[in-house]
Amino acid sequence: MQILKISLITILVLMSLIAGVAKIMQMPQELGFLEHIGMTERAVMILGVIQATGGVLLAIPMARATGAILAVAALAVSGLALFVSGNTSVGLITLFPIAIGIWIITEGTGTQA
Repeated sequence: MQILKISLITILVLMSLIAGVAKIMQMPQELGFLEHIGMTERAVMILGVIQATGGVLLAIPMARATGAILAVAALAVSGLALFVSGNTSVGLITLFPIAIGIWIITEGTGTQA
């Protein structure tokens, strides 16, 4: 079980860092779908900083729950934008890392998911 947990945390860390940096760098594919929910370039950059910060904090055991909250929040905004822009298939895929993040949050608080 420990190997699975570490693997899932690693996946979420990498996904959050990659997606966060893409938003910070104003990659066209990130700007494109986030514009559908009215996000400006500055808002996308802020979302990227939140997402990347979440990824960094996820890697620190004492800050893992906080990192997961930040990562899940950013993923939820991105997922919403994907659904609104009509990209349902990728939006559905976004639910997987959101579920991992929620599991990490509940693990950190000692509650059962």
